[in-house]
Amino acid sequence: MNPVFAVAIKEFQDGLRNRWLISITLIFAVLSLGLSYYGSVASGQLGVASLSSTIASLSSLAVFLIPLIALLLSYDSFVGEQESGTLLLLLTYPISHGQLLIGKFLGQGAIISLATGLGFGSAALLLAIQSDFAAVVPAFGLFILTATLLGLCFIAIAYVISLAVSEKSKAAGIALMIWFFFVLVFDLALLAILVGVEEGLSQQHLVQLMMFNPTDLFRLINLAALNTEDVNGVLAVAIDQSHSPASMLLLMLGWVVTPLVVAALVFKKKKL
Repeated sequence: MNPVFAVAIKEFQDGLRNRWLISITLIFAVLSLGLSYYGSVASGQLGVASLSSTIASLSSLAVFLIPLIALLLSYDSFVGEQESGTLLLLLTYPISHGQLLIGKFLGQGAIISLATGLGFGSAALLLAIQSDFAAVVPAFGLFILTATLLGLCFIAIAYVISLAVSEKSKAAGIALMIWFFFVLVFDLALLAILVGVEEGLSQQHLVQLMMFNPTDLFRLINLAALNTEDVNGVLAVAIDQSHSPASMLLLMLGWVVTPLVVAALVFKKKKL
């Protein structure tokens, strides 16, 4: 068997044994179904919320959950095995650093991808039954695709952290700081610039700055197709931007590939 697929299968089986797949799927399913069905409570109605409201709510929720879950899943992938001595043992087998990295990425990426598809797909199924099937499928298809890319991005970032440190506790601390920066600090800093700069930022410059944050890029892709009344905050200012969904998806893919390449370079130079 190809060593890459052997490592990928092992990582996927570890995720099943540790109940990562079941736990993540249940979290996504419960929250997405809850938002889909009870999302209209604020307006005094009980029932399935509109497609736009559901996607907007899920996008806001996903930027908190998916990066955190991906980081928790992967932050100790290398440093944990280094501390236990199994990383050095693995590299004595006929497998290269790059094959081990890609194998782990495929295995853990399959966990987050499958959990995202099953969890959020349950909300898509509910909305498809209750409303227009033809409108739900492309909207939720785009959402699940970008949510998967967001998870893969933070798995790759977690690998950089795991390979750059020598202690598991340090990796956990840095992973939490990375999550805090991208999910909270970045947008607060952006809002401070919008409010604090006398002449403000142009719409083009605002969108360009948001490209440096994969969580903002994820929301831009999904919310660009929605009614602006469902969007508020900084994203409402940038919603009518000139970038096509295809170009933003390529940027999202770049956020997956770039940290993975950095992780490969760090791994290659790492002394075990």
